[in-house]
Amino acid sequence: MRFILFLTGFGLAVAGGISFIMYLNLLAAGMTWSEYMLFTIRRPECYLFFLGWLLMFFGFIE
Repeated sequence: MRFILFLTGFGLAVAGGISFIMYLNLLAAGMTWSEYMLFTIRRPECYLFFLGWLLMFFGFIE
């Protein structure tokens, strides 16, 4: 069960991390770092990164 939890968390963290990387293109379009951070905080797919890390953490705990 812990392995499944870890793999699920890993998948979510990868999906969220890709979203962060994808939105880095907005910096080249003229956004500032503070605007970028405010934008990514409001995007639900970016929350997958943190949810994935949380699930991976609970997958490691015995």
